[in-house]
Amino acid sequence: MKRIRNNTALMATTVLVLLGACSKDFITIQPQGQFLTQNYYQNRDQAYTGLVAAYDVMRKNAGGFENMITMMNAGSDDNYAGGGGATDGAGIQGFSNYTINANIMPRSFWSDHYQGIFRANILLQKLPTTPMDAGEKSRFTAEAKALRGLYYFNLVRMFKNIPLLLEPLGASQIYDVTQVAPAAVYAQIEKDLTEAIANLPSSVVPSSEAGRFTKVAAQALLGKVLLYDNKKTEAAAMLAQVNGTPGQPNQYGNKLLTNFKDLWVFTNKFNSESLLEAVHTNQSNADWGFWGSSADEGNTASQMVGPRSYQKVGPNAPDIYPSGWSFNVWTQDFYDVIKNDPRFASSVLDVKALAAAGEARYIEGYQNTGYFLKKFIPLRSDIRTGGGAVELNFQQNDYIIRLADTYLLEAEALNGTGARAQALLDAVRARVGLPSVPVSMDAIKAERRLELAGEGHRFFDLVRWGDAATKLASRGFKAGKNEIFPIPQQELQGTKLVQNPGY
Repeated sequence: MKRIRNNTALMATTVLVLLGACSKDFITIQPQGQFLTQNYYQNRDQAYTGLVAAYDVMRKNAGGFENMITMMNAGSDDNYAGGGGATDGAGIQGFSNYTINANIMPRSFWSDHYQGIFRANILLQKLPTTPMDAGEKSRFTAEAKALRGLYYFNLVRMFKNIPLLLEPLGASQIYDVTQVAPAAVYAQIEKDLTEAIANLPSSVVPSSEAGRFTKVAAQALLGKVLLYDNKKTEAAAMLAQVNGTPGQPNQYGNKLLTNFKDLWVFTNKFNSESLLEAVHTNQSNADWGFWGSSADEGNTASQMVGPRSYQKVGPNAPDIYPSGWSFNVWTQDFYDVIKNDPRFASSVLDVKALAAAGEARYIEGYQNTGYFLKKFIPLRSDIRTGGGAVELNFQQNDYIIRLADTYLLEAEALNGTGARAQALLDAVRARVGLPSVPVSMDAIKAERRLELAGEGHRFFDLVRWGDAATKLASRGFKAGKNEIFPIPQQELQGTKLVQNPGY
């Protein structure tokens, strides 16, 4: 889906989105955009611009240094933060060793998601009076609700105790915002997604609309949300609509790719297994001056996970990798778990072995193990063809949710028992040539770890299962505290927001 830049008309209103803005001078800055919201959304094209702006925050999954994938990987038992040193990104390092606090917690994980919610709220407020085709208006409304649901889902999983805002705030209201119970947030997410499903198109949409929410994407997300809300029966029923007969195309035509490795070919966008993905491009001219803003559209996670100064020196080493920043190196424990799995070659780049054999050289980064996250690793063939910095313009899309994920989520919602749970687990394993194993929660947990490795799910899985305190004890994880992030200190100043327990 085509994106818009920060200097578009809609951005005139984003001054209100930072809930914890600590200075009233900041709040009263006059908007600098071309239009104000009161005279925008006057036609379909302006409404579409607002919709695109709401979608733009999805890039948070892999865009910018502070992206969801590399951050959440860093706090799991599968990856270290890595990077150039112990101070290379105070937030990601602090999460990886569980010294994270409100002062080093990256603010954007809070503010970017609320910016997306603000944009969705503005659109939902303005659409009823925008003159446009009624059918398309219903679809725009559904997409705005689905996006709001997605952004709130990320927020409630990360911070738990958050404000629930369903209308745009004015400057006089921003300091009076309070948090609500997580149950109220989940109820609103479920309401938004349920209402969205009815007016979204099927998964078969024109290529020009790829990247937009479809019915199956919203159903998949709702099923996942219901599972996190411990509504397993409802979650299983919703996910069954997404998954259909395990191993066969579902009612929308989605199916597991035949070859696991094809999921990570950067040109294989919007494939049959993809239910919702964030869009990136290598032609946005992203540069250091606006990196991490809504204006840069490359996949920064790709640059972050590559080995530093990789160089082929022997005949048997691949010569396809540019230099990366060595974040999210795999732990030795994870390497030992996956080394004999068929997904190893697509998940792990073993530069340690190449270097030991004299085939390649690289500069060892912080917490180096020599094992790199291959799913997103930068490739020379993906180097930008336009302007901007090479490092900031990799084009690989990233999955928000894919079919193998929903297979395993449904099996979990079925409590890891029964013929259907067995069939769902078997289908994921059969795709990579593995035999059936008796279904159980332990088997599902093990399969999710291998199938979804490095995609940003592991930490949330451990917390949902109640396993985080045990699995992450050696990293400094404290039960009752580190299941969620601290609210960034800047967001608390001058507001009625209350910091999370333990921080």
